[in-house]
Amino acid sequence: MAIQEPKQPIIESPTTNMGTLSQVRSTKDVVKNTYLSKQEKLRTTVILGDPRLPDKVKKEGKFNKEDLETIQELKQTLKLLKDFDFDYLDNHKTLFQELLHHRPNFVFNLCDEGFNNQATQELHVPALLEMLNIPYTGAGPSCLALCYNKAATRLIAQNIGVPVPLEIYHSPSFSKVPSFPALPAIIKPNFGDGSYGITQHSVVSTQEEFDNQMNALQIQGFHSSLLIQEFLSGREFSVGIIGNPGSLEVLPILEIDYSSLPSHLPKLLSYESKWHPGSPYWEQVKFKAADISHAIKRQLKDYSAALFEQMECRDYARFDFRSDASANVKLLEVNPNPGFNWLTLDDYADEKLLNKILTAARKRWHL
Repeated sequence: MAIQEPKQPIIESPTTNMGTLSQVRSTKDVVKNTYLSKQEKLRTTVILGDPRLPDKVKKEGKFNKEDLETIQELKQTLKLLKDFDFDYLDNHKTLFQELLHHRPNFVFNLCDEGFNNQATQELHVPALLEMLNIPYTGAGPSCLALCYNKAATRLIAQNIGVPVPLEIYHSPSFSKVPSFPALPAIIKPNFGDGSYGITQHSVVSTQEEFDNQMNALQIQGFHSSLLIQEFLSGREFSVGIIGNPGSLEVLPILEIDYSSLPSHLPKLLSYESKWHPGSPYWEQVKFKAADISHAIKRQLKDYSAALFEQMECRDYARFDFRSDASANVKLLEVNPNPGFNWLTLDDYADEKLLNKILTAARKRWHL
């Protein structure tokens, strides 16, 4: 099936980058929610994860040193933006009362951990903002819910002509564990982010490894649905987009560089690569500018733009792809609320990147 054409022009951007965000800050009173002229600084409340609460996705199940450093870097960068004034909310226990009684003009939603640091409740924050009629950045509740379900995302992508891996969905309610026709395969949770549940043992090459990993996931408490997916052994790419229908800017395409990873380890962005400093995945897996043909670049951009519209992403999103042994590119997942250190390569570009996202959302809301 031919891919549906996006409705908007695609603008290419000079090099930039994104990564994960965890966050913190106390509340200040904010001015009444009135539409401000574009000459005034827009008072903006940044909503972050709550560092007081557990977070099972993070290293050691809580906010850690790297998270807090990222938050401080974020705060310093946001100070450089000339069109916005920021205050911060990170106490989820009082979040509703603060929003209700000190209504923000505008919210920068960086709560990618989810309400109460529960990934299944990531959509609750924008849902609350919509109930209170508070404008905010990023994807809405329905988009976040849909993209959180990897199997559903795959079906939509396939329906609009975006290539996807061979895959079997397995629910714990099924009486029998299915066999998979194409090994090696990767076994991963259908719901989740931050590579939670994906380790070097997730890639299985024999039936024995397959059975062992399925049993191990149950023992570790992964009782939700699983995806058994063909393991794509080719190059892996990340495509960032900023903007909204009518004007999408595609950031320079990134490639995940596994060339320094020890040969006995499977090449994948595992949980260790994001949360285990000192591990080979943390130390050896890098991002680099993708050196690819014009045809592959065009494919990745067209697929990403079509998915951006179809999944109803807003302001920014990231799309992850990987090629098979025959260099056929296939979708891995859609990230409608990605962390910022996964979008660009140049640290200096973070200021411009954050400003572009905020400006895109501000324009969408006519603020």
